[in-house]
Amino acid sequence: MAEEQQEPARHGGAHAVAAARRHGVSTMFTLSGGHVFPLYDGAVKADPPMRLVDVRHEQTAVFAAEATARLTRAPGLAVVTAGPGVTNGISAVTTAWFSGSPVVVIGGRAPDYRWGAGGLQEIDHPPLLAPVTKRAWTEHQASAVGAAVDEAFRLATTPHRGPVFLDVALEALFGDAGPVPAASPAGAPRATGPDPADVDAIAGLIARSSRPVLVLGSDVWLGGAEAAAREAACELRLPVVANGQGRGVLPAGHELLVTRARSAVFGGADLVLVAGTPLDFRLGYGSFGGRDGQDPAQVIHVADSAGHLATHAPLAASAAGDLAAFFTALASAVPAAMRQSGAAGPPWADGWLPRLTAAAGQAIAADRALLASDADPIHPMRVYGELARLLDDDAVVIGDGGDFVSFAGKYLEPKRPGGWLDPGPYGCLGTGLGYAIGARIARPSAPVVLLLGDGAAGFSLMDVDTLVRHRLPVVMICGNNGIWALEKYPMQALYGYDVVADLQPGCRYDDVVRALGGGGETVTRPGDIGPALRRAFDADAPYLVNVITDPAVAYPRSTTGV
Repeated sequence: MAEEQQEPARHGGAHAVAAARRHGVSTMFTLSGGHVFPLYDGAVKADPPMRLVDVRHEQTAVFAAEATARLTRAPGLAVVTAGPGVTNGISAVTTAWFSGSPVVVIGGRAPDYRWGAGGLQEIDHPPLLAPVTKRAWTEHQASAVGAAVDEAFRLATTPHRGPVFLDVALEALFGDAGPVPAASPAGAPRATGPDPADVDAIAGLIARSSRPVLVLGSDVWLGGAEAAAREAACELRLPVVANGQGRGVLPAGHELLVTRARSAVFGGADLVLVAGTPLDFRLGYGSFGGRDGQDPAQVIHVADSAGHLATHAPLAASAAGDLAAFFTALASAVPAAMRQSGAAGPPWADGWLPRLTAAAGQAIAADRALLASDADPIHPMRVYGELARLLDDDAVVIGDGGDFVSFAGKYLEPKRPGGWLDPGPYGCLGTGLGYAIGARIARPSAPVVLLLGDGAAGFSLMDVDTLVRHRLPVVMICGNNGIWALEKYPMQALYGYDVVADLQPGCRYDDVVRALGGGGETVTRPGDIGPALRRAFDADAPYLVNVITDPAVAYPRSTTGV
């Protein structure tokens, strides 16, 4: 007997899936919930079916969708059930909001016909999500679900990108919405270039400066401007500091990359051009220069939308619009401004740039001893010395933690753009397993390495079960010093003592991973780190190397962001 043909779904969930597919979504991250069953049915019955990845906590679903968005530069999709399903994901949505990640979160919702009667998980979600999304609203009609989801993705991917929340009343999601329309690609949001007058003003400031620096942030990558930014920096011989996902736009070892000389760069600059990232605590809130009695630096801020230009710091100039168009225009405008002023070439190329390049080289050379340290207990930097030897150029490195991951941000420099993920300016711990799940799916042929502090591991390690069930091998490295180092030492400095800053010494996080179906081991001697990491890379399963590090070694930070 011939197999009975599956009847196409007609409910609101099927229309939602079809709309998501039109925007390039191929994976739905979720945790099972009855309010959103039609979305699963729509995914299963789509042609071709949409991949379903179910996790162990809703925040992991949203973090995985965000990682997908940040690595592929296509929107991510998370589906969560009503009530606690939505509220469990709010920290992850907020992380996407601060990072400008195009994520759509679709939530289930109690039925309209019983609203106010105390139905299961009945709560009005949009007011909770409105402050941390581009838009949060409810769709009540089955016939309008597809259009609402289409609008959500359009909003999420329009600069400045960010998360969008849509919940759908039970009747609308389960109700008959009619035949699903034929799939057709959605039009990409139209990119608008910056005002040419703004570019010319910026070019004039650069041409008249003697100690400029260019800061490249995450939106340079997310906006597809990495090639234009790299070409402009090289054409103009501008020293570059990389921030967030701007890391890798200039590869490790590039002569213009002076991130390791940050103190000399930001203290001595007379002009700082910050592109694609906010002037937040990571950049001294936009205050630069002033070293050795010099004047404060002039600051230029460039963003992909006018609403994201800094208003808290004085700006010498600014521009808003498509970042690739900005850098292309800048590469032509600066030489023109120099010719008008009679300059033969960039004045900073003969003095300022070589000085910064030398300072960066000296900092890198000074690290070598600790990156190969034989100290016992293990110095955290030894972990990164060993890891750097094993990383392929296309590796995706994920940081989730405080002190241990701060070392990674300083000592691991990507060789390609789009190979680094961290929690971003919101600083939310617990991103790690979600990011690892999303990265493994977004980059199936690339090694994925998750760096965890032992504190951060406590937020999401249960989702190793998700990696195991969905056959997603990831190398995990836990820097285990048994304390909340980011809090312990500052509290001691303030009060002379600390409380609630200790964790279980030597906790066997690798045993947790093995219990969930993965592999792992604990390392207590520096010479054993390299072989353990090689076993992790060779494993065809999630594998955690639990490195017991010296709790007396704290990352030498200059700010906590407070």
